[in-house]
Amino acid sequence: MKSIVGVNSILSLATFVCLVGTVQAESLRIATEGAYPPFNYVDSDNQLRGFDVDIANAVCEKMHVHCTVIAQDWEGIIPALLAKKYDAIVASMSVTEERQKKVSFTDRYYRTSLVMAVPKDSDIHDSGIKSLAGKKIGVQASTAAGIYAQDVYGPAGADVKLYPNQDEANSDLINGRLDAIVNDKFPMIDWLNKSGASCCTSLGDISNTSGDIGIAVRKEDNSLRQRMNTALADLVADGTYKKIQSRYFSIDIN
Repeated sequence: MKSIVGVNSILSLATFVCLVGTVQAESLRIATEGAYPPFNYVDSDNQLRGFDVDIANAVCEKMHVHCTVIAQDWEGIIPALLAKKYDAIVASMSVTEERQKKVSFTDRYYRTSLVMAVPKDSDIHDSGIKSLAGKKIGVQASTAAGIYAQDVYGPAGADVKLYPNQDEANSDLINGRLDAIVNDKFPMIDWLNKSGASCCTSLGDISNTSGDIGIAVRKEDNSLRQRMNTALADLVADGTYKKIQSRYFSIDIN
């Protein structure tokens, strides 16, 4: 009898160890852009940092999974998700109807709006379409700002120029090759407080452009989306979200 119990105990322990090992081995790959400060960027040690990166890691911690955050160029970020090169996107991605045809989104983890910036000596005084006819406007391609500029300012006579990343558009504004740039509010504020402070100014939020930012997953991964929603809610409830937010912003962005 003792030997039977001993064998059963060993088998049960082995099964338990295997189950624990399986849980511990669960891992996810998460993509971010790495060129969108203060949300995601590469620091001087070549490490991915920023609000998005911290949120991604905190979500993984709440889910008790090991996560690897990788950099991916913005243009290919959704195609690579669909090709299963990673499991989710945490890259300040706006929830839009067009994107929802391809991917699913979690609940929001912050809200933003679009902002226009111009040189301080500009004759553009507002972001309305009448002020922008014939003007060169720089935006990052395949972003909410890019889509808005093409849909609204392009038909009104503006020359909308698309860039692979926002840094290039910002640089062209500083160097006089653009009349204005459009970007999400918080990266624009961060840039104007740093590199753009001497040359440029914000015209304020563009009307009716406020929207949610969510984590993108493949449509078939609804279970992952639900687990991430639970983790995001827990981050807010236990104060972790506020702690992360305070590292980058002095206001509530959620």
